[in-house]
Amino acid sequence: MLRKNGFLYELNKNKILFLMIAPTLLFFFINSYVPMIGIYYAFTRFDFNGGLFGSPFVGLENFKFLWKSGALWALTRNTVAYNIAFIVFVNGAAIFCAILLSEMRGKLFKKITQSVMFLPYFISFVLVNAIAYNMFNYDTGFLNTTLKSLGSNPMDIYNTPVAWIFLLVIFYVWKNLGYTMVIYLATITGISDEYYEAAKIDGANIFQRIWYITLPMLKPTFIILLLFALGSIMKGQFDLFYQLIGNNGILYNTTDILDTYVFRSLKVTFDIGMATAAGLFQSIFGFVLIMTVNYFIKKSNEEYALF
Repeated sequence: MLRKNGFLYELNKNKILFLMIAPTLLFFFINSYVPMIGIYYAFTRFDFNGGLFGSPFVGLENFKFLWKSGALWALTRNTVAYNIAFIVFVNGAAIFCAILLSEMRGKLFKKITQSVMFLPYFISFVLVNAIAYNMFNYDTGFLNTTLKSLGSNPMDIYNTPVAWIFLLVIFYVWKNLGYTMVIYLATITGISDEYYEAAKIDGANIFQRIWYITLPMLKPTFIILLLFALGSIMKGQFDLFYQLIGNNGILYNTTDILDTYVFRSLKVTFDIGMATAAGLFQSIFGFVLIMTVNYFIKKSNEEYALF
């Protein structure tokens, strides 16, 4: 007889449900778990003739090279710094815009504004690159054309690394603001009107209602979005960086992240061992970070934790 608290008992009792999720489990097993065998590449000096298990085993040499060359520190710094900027500015701007829209009374204006802000989310980064190129191209870009017409000297944006620290953040916020705002706006819509009515009766003005009612109610949503973002903080935004920066080596010092480095290692240098080592470090760092943050959030308030 099967134990009532055992897995085989649950499998026999809910075999139809398990059968329904079998394709999903199979999908993740094939596409997420089987490829993990390739982690072994990180500890080898890959040889195309030897293949996966025929390549020379070098232990931690790939990681040592990344660390001693300074590449690992620079890539980690850029990846984390950019993602922190993305999280702060996207969520800050989204909360501000969501509150602003929720306080407006014109329904038609709210719908039009929401649609216009949401539209960039569906634009590919290829088009974002085209927009950036037409704005900042040295010879024919909108910026330099305007500067020349005003009698000023043109700016070589594509050879100015510092400028892209701000431009990358601006383009990312512009593209993702509408989507994030909709999430916060949905949360605000779900807040009971009784809270606001009671606050009005007590004499609270609009700023006090936002500070003492709206923002505290948005806290759980913000924490969930923060945890999701931190889980992929080491992944960067490959499409954004690759499309806008490409192979411009002048900008690598301030714009190169782990994803672009791994891609370039595979495409240009064919150094599979080094690329896998960087990717493995990326995954482990992200895993440790999300587990640590979730632990402290769970200690503070268990309801806000992911697990």
